[in-house]
Order: sequence, then structure tokens, then C-alpha cells
Amino acid sequence: MPFYIAAEENANLLLDQSPLALLIGMVLDQQIPMERAFSAPYLLQDRLGQPLDAQYIATMDPEKLQELFSIKPALHRFPSAMAKRVAEVARLVAVDYNNDAGAIWNNATSPSDLFKRICDLPGFGIDKTKIFIALLGKQVGIKIDGWQEVCQPFGEEGTTISVADIIDDATFASVRQFKQEMKLAKKAKTDEV
Repeated sequence: MPFYIAAEENANLLLDQSPLALLIGMVLDQQIPMERAFSAPYLLQDRLGQPLDAQYIATMDPEKLQELFSIKPALHRFPSAMAKRVAEVARLVAVDYNNDAGAIWNNATSPSDLFKRICDLPGFGIDKTKIFIALLGKQVGIKIDGWQEVCQPFGEEGTTISVADIIDDATFASVRQFKQEMKLAKKAKTDEV
């Protein structure tokens, strides 16, 4: 089943075809709408004029990459910072994973190894790591027994609490509503203090 996270079909197809695109989308999935984050790899590829390649991105002139991130529509709310973050992730993929983003999860030997590999990526904290593992398990079909345990509560079947659960318009709306409710609850808690 093709992804349904990005704002347009071609961007979703790229997420299906390119592990690096999926990884970049997850890197960018913070402080902007999720569909915008997961559409950004497609726009970046278009602006590069070639398929996404970790080695190429890692060795680009940082100012040129920041410029590509900043062209309207900007790829992120914070284009310079996120261009640097994507370059850091690309560098790690190029050096540690032989330029193959999919090797991060495909070559993991256990759920804890998978968790460590992803959590070690620049910009990936515990929750982002859990959500990405849930996305890999639910929609990519990783072959690591026990992946659900290391990414709870995001690995539970039938939930609509993260990008890992988006498969159609209804689940997209449910995830968006859940995120808004969590944001409101967090704001209310902050206002109490």
C-alpha cells in the first residue's frame, strides 16, 4: 500500500521508492504540518535536479543546500537549521551505511539495535525514534520480530496517534485531531503553572 502522508501523490510515491526520502521526511516532521514535512523530500529532489543521494547531499556546499531549502515554498519553517540537520543525517548515511538509508533498518539485528541506530540519528529523540519505528513496522514492513515493543504506544495496531497510522483520509484526520488535542492539553497544563 503506498504512503498517504504527503500532500501529493508524487511525493507519496517517492516515499515508497526512496528510503532516504522517507528518512528526510521524518527528520523534517517537527514544527510544521506532517504532510508538508513528508512532501519536502520530493521538492528537494526536484530542486536538486536529480534523485536524492545521501553522499551528494552530504558533500554539497552548505549555503547552496540552505538556499534550496529556502526557495519558496520553503521546505521547512526553519530552512537553514533543517538544511544543516538533513546534511548531518545524509553524512551519517553516506559514511556509516554505505550511502543506503534503508540499511539503517534493514540491517538491524534486533529491536534494540534498530532503536539505537535510529535514536543515534541527528534530531531523533526517543519519541521520534518510536514513531519512525512504528512507521517502518506498519507501513514499510520491516522484518524484525519485536519491533512493536520498542516503539510503544505507537506500535499498537488500530491507533491513530502518529504518522505511522495514516493510510487514508479518515486516519489522516484522526491523527491530526489527536495531535491538536495533545497540543491543547500541553498548553492547558503550561497555563496552569
